[in-house]
Amino acid sequence: MTLEHDAIWTALPIPAFLLDAEDKIAAINPAAEIFVNSTIKALRDTPVFDRLAVAAPLDDAFARVRANHAALFINDVDVSAGTKAPVECNIQIAPMNDAAGHVLLLVSPREIAGRLGRSHSVKSAAKSAIGMAEMLAHEIKNPLAGITGAAQLLSMNLSNGDLEMTDLIVAESRRIVKLLDQVEQFGNLRPPACKAVNIHDLLDRARKSAMVGFAANMRIEEDYDPSLPPTWADGDQLIQVFINLIRNAAQAAGPAGGTITLHTFYDLSLRLRHPDGSGGAVPLQVEIIDDGPGLAPEIAADIFEPFVSGRENGTGLGLALVSKIISDHGGWIAVDSVPGRTVFRLSLPVAPKLEED
Repeated sequence: MTLEHDAIWTALPIPAFLLDAEDKIAAINPAAEIFVNSTIKALRDTPVFDRLAVAAPLDDAFARVRANHAALFINDVDVSAGTKAPVECNIQIAPMNDAAGHVLLLVSPREIAGRLGRSHSVKSAAKSAIGMAEMLAHEIKNPLAGITGAAQLLSMNLSNGDLEMTDLIVAESRRIVKLLDQVEQFGNLRPPACKAVNIHDLLDRARKSAMVGFAANMRIEEDYDPSLPPTWADGDQLIQVFINLIRNAAQAAGPAGGTITLHTFYDLSLRLRHPDGSGGAVPLQVEIIDDGPGLAPEIAADIFEPFVSGRENGTGLGLALVSKIISDHGGWIAVDSVPGRTVFRLSLPVAPKLEED
């Protein structure tokens, strides 16, 4: 490859494999190294099917591409590498006309496109909820204060038997006020006060807060990449995100408890394209993993939408607020859930390097 081709090959955001005439690996790009968790030095001349398991007849596909000298597309197939769980991908196979028998195999995880679409749709839904939140807070809180005050006045002249009813009115009114307080958070349009922050310091503060409170019955394990650079974020808002996700994991486990894993790593394959056409890398990955029962299939695709909840009496606002905060930081959030393993994954940008004087 020429220097220009090398730059393009390295910059490809999806896993790419160059295969020789015997379907052995001749070259892979950095995104592919991450996908298979190995290096080209270790994989060169290795049969590709020793490292990739694809739920499609690729032998026939390779033969057709070589015979017809035309590209072939295969959509929605499961691909796994090593011990990783299968990922739904789109596959593209193209002949290399300047190298006899060689083919280029591109593996595009559907998660990347899906997360991008969900990021924009969830941000729009959260913006719509802002106007509703302000209206609800204004129109409902004031009457509730009157109802609560009236019930307390009535209770002063009631028998013990009737006090139960006024106590119920006061308790339920206060519960609704707490709900409205949570809804009102959507009306906070203050942009994040970003600066360079250490992800692990924020996770540690969230973990300590959780361990002395709502996650006291859980075991929280840390699986960190200590080499991660700082991210560009509002530390207080990110702590709010981490606490919310850890709380969800603890509530999913129930009184019996379970294990929550905080995992960080670096992934160069993910980039965010903004509505104005600009793009930015979001390589810092934070995963909050629990071993609870998982999300119900009917809500998993919409879990970040306002008022979608998997818990009885849940408001469905916590994850929508989390999504709004991450979106405001120029990041992505996604979830992958099966019984026994639910993973909330945050993708965040690296802090810019400040020029020295």
